[in-house]
Amino acid sequence: MDWCHYRFRSIWNLPAEPAVVYATLERAEDYPAWWPQVREVTPLDERTGTARFRSFLPYDLVVTAREQRRDPERGILAIAMTGDLDGWARWTLAPAPDGTTRARYDQEVDVRKPLLRRLAVPGRPLLRLNHAAMMRAGRRGLAAYLDQRRPPAGSR
Repeated sequence: MDWCHYRFRSIWNLPAEPAVVYATLERAEDYPAWWPQVREVTPLDERTGTARFRSFLPYDLVVTAREQRRDPERGILAIAMTGDLDGWARWTLAPAPDGTTRARYDQEVDVRKPLLRRLAVPGRPLLRLNHAAMMRAGRRGLAAYLDQRRPPAGSR
C-alpha cells in the first residue's frame, strides 16, 4: 500500500439547480468566499491557477490546478493538480427529483509535501479526518452561498 496515495469521494446535496451550481463551481477564484479552508485562489491564465488550502491541521497545501474538462451539458468539471498534491479532482453534477443538485466530488492524489510524506503512516487517519472536515465545511459553505443568491419566492 502506498501510504501517500489517497482517494476521496463526497456527495453534496445542494439547494439550487445544476446549472446554478455548475456556474458557481466553475468560478474557482470565488471558492474562498464560501469554502473556509480554501484560503486563496490565484488565476494564472484561462485554464490554470494556484490554490492554497488549510483545514484544522497546522499546515498549508499549495497546488497548481489545470482545467482538464469543462462540460456544462454533462455537469462535469475536472482538474489536474501538481504541487503538494499530485493527481486530479472532478465535480459531477446531477439534478435531484426536487429540483436541487446532487454534486459528487471525486479526488485521487499523491501527497508530495515532504513533512506529510514523512508522517504518512502515523498521520494517515488525521489526514483523512482533516479532509472530511474540509469537505463538510465546503458543503455547508456552498449551500449557504447558493441560498443567498436564490431569488425570493414569487420573483421569478
